[in-house]
Amino acid sequence: MEEAEGFLVGVIEGFYGRSWSYDTRLAYADHLASAGLNTCLYCPKGDAYLRKSWQQDWPAYQWRQLLSLSQAYRKKGIFWGVGLSPFALYQHYGSAEREQLQRKVGRLAELDAPLLAILFDDMPGDMPGLAARQAEIVGDIVGWLPGVRILVCPTYYSFDPVLEKHFGRMPTNYWAELGAALPESADIFWTGNKVCSESISAQDIERIRAELGRPVLLWDNYPVNDGAVRSNFLYCSKLSHRESLAPGMLSGHLCNPMNQALLSLPALTGLGELYNSIDGDRGWLEEVIGADTWQQLQGDRQEFERLGLSGLGPNRCRQLERVYRSLPGPAAVEVADWLAGEYIFDPACLTD
Repeated sequence: MEEAEGFLVGVIEGFYGRSWSYDTRLAYADHLASAGLNTCLYCPKGDAYLRKSWQQDWPAYQWRQLLSLSQAYRKKGIFWGVGLSPFALYQHYGSAEREQLQRKVGRLAELDAPLLAILFDDMPGDMPGLAARQAEIVGDIVGWLPGVRILVCPTYYSFDPVLEKHFGRMPTNYWAELGAALPESADIFWTGNKVCSESISAQDIERIRAELGRPVLLWDNYPVNDGAVRSNFLYCSKLSHRESLAPGMLSGHLCNPMNQALLSLPALTGLGELYNSIDGDRGWLEEVIGADTWQQLQGDRQEFERLGLSGLGPNRCRQLERVYRSLPGPAAVEVADWLAGEYIFDPACLTD
């Protein structure tokens, strides 16, 4: 297994709602290589075996798919891994829980993947000793998996006050304590000043780097559109309003894509351009999207991003849906299904 060293740049499948298919995930190995990206992290919120049922093993067919994905990405030279969310494990981490975690991590080691993310996001965090307990968990995992690069998402992963609204008041000195207590080799995720940041600058990152005492790994929530507001829109423009930052401030930059996998590719080309890992050839992108769909999107993209479904209105949505239903290829289907309301946010996805 090749170690995942250096700057990580790529995609993190970390959204709620309608998940990608296995075939889509497999095809993304080629797409990321074409975009000049080197990383893919599998952690869809819909995979219960990574979240509230994390102690359980995957069904045999799903496990075979994960093994196949790991092999496919390795062949393409792309760092691949999964993101484990051991739900509320830090609330009580005794010998029994530690054994459960070690058993799960041992199973994950069979994937022979160079990355493993431990995700403490979207869980209650208002408890004493939160940083120390999370660092203890991560420290154990680092010890069990030598040679695997461990990525950590804190419970409070942005300056956005919405996190305390939903997950309780952040413990005093949480970031400073977490940065000091985590193993030096562990990367820490950060989404910017907001959960979904419109822009990210060097000044923004310097602020949290000073708090943590170490660089951060950007979990960029663009172009993701899984929430109650953002599912109303399609974001088909390339990533922008981000500064390319030095390794001393960042250890990597991963984008959380949309539920619509193929329509996320234009955004990801902007990520490749930001770090000069793509040569500007867009032939592959038009081929994947489909020439007719690509041309149609150029005219409709701004309406999809600025007006959304509600702004377009039902008549215009139906009109455009007919247009995209007439076009060949799966990307056109993604647009048509979105116009038909098949991706609208379902609050039930938050109870996984």
